[in-house]
Amino acid sequence: MKRILFDVAALVARVVTGVIFLAHGWQKWQGGLGAAAQGFRESGIPAPEVAAAYATVVETVGGIFLILGLLVRPVAVLLLLNMLGAIFFVHWGLTPLSADNGWEVPGALGSLSLLFLVLGGGRFGLDGIFRAMSRRRAERRAAEADLAAHAPAGRGGPTTPLLAQEEPPQVPRQPSAPKDSGLSDKDMRDIDALVGDEQPPRREPPKG
Repeated sequence: MKRILFDVAALVARVVTGVIFLAHGWQKWQGGLGAAAQGFRESGIPAPEVAAAYATVVETVGGIFLILGLLVRPVAVLLLLNMLGAIFFVHWGLTPLSADNGWEVPGALGSLSLLFLVLGGGRFGLDGIFRAMSRRRAERRAAEADLAAHAPAGRGGPTTPLLAQEEPPQVPRQPSAPKDSGLSDKDMRDIDALVGDEQPPRREPPKG
């Protein structure tokens, strides 16, 4: 439940922050990089052309990425640096109020960027979707590797199915005399001698 609440709150904060950054960046685009650079020069920002191009691109593209939830942490770093520069070079003063050119707006936007850098943008965004897909692929590969590791090895390798155990060769058994046949042991020896081409022992006639 807490995870869902965080994801919803992160989504709302991310979209609102992204819309604000996109509005400021788009305003600079419409006014032109030359006008933005001139304003930066008058504010005493070093390398005003580079700073104006950086702020315009980062605020516009970064705002779109925040709304989509794409590359939230890298974008948050760039936006945080942009806001720190705005605070120290333009809006630094004793009062935070925007009416007195204070750091109210860049301070709030920079704090939100820092929050996104530390906690991310939640699961309701492209980053969350890509992470879930990557996690599922990793779990599937781990399950396949576990099955392969525990699969019995056959003659053809580890993926060969287990062959049926071969039964030992059956040796023909010598026929035995049936029970109650009436033959004595001596008669059986005579039969074995005849089968083996041996001369049966001479049987003495019974004495009268």
